[in-house]
Amino acid sequence: MPVKKSVKAYKDEHLNGAQSVLRGFQDVMEISDEKITAAKKLGEGQAPSGKCGALHVALELLHDDLEKKELSATFVQKAGAEDCHSIRGMKKISCGQCVEHAASLLADIRKQGDVMSRIDTAGKKRRT
Repeated sequence: MPVKKSVKAYKDEHLNGAQSVLRGFQDVMEISDEKITAAKKLGEGQAPSGKCGALHVALELLHDDLEKKELSATFVQKAGAEDCHSIRGMKKISCGQCVEHAASLLADIRKQGDVMSRIDTAGKKRRT
């Protein structure tokens, strides 16, 4: 549900990528309206290091460094880069698709739990 809410916020509320991901996860992660409003400054490549705002807030909503690395690496596989201007320049995916991708990855990581258990599970699947 958070992924659909994120995409809806981007399309229907005309929020930027960062705000849209926050809106999508607002209920499940107790994110305040004030935090969503404050994320307006993270749009159009204005997140730290020019990072995509959707990716930036998805990373900020995780606490585990391994999960952050996993999310970032998987995001880059599809988007081609972390920074907004490169992503837009390559035209591989749109801003709306960045919102959907970042929200989807965040939802998957949150649903699957601890990153080490996912690594252990993946290793066991390969061995069998």
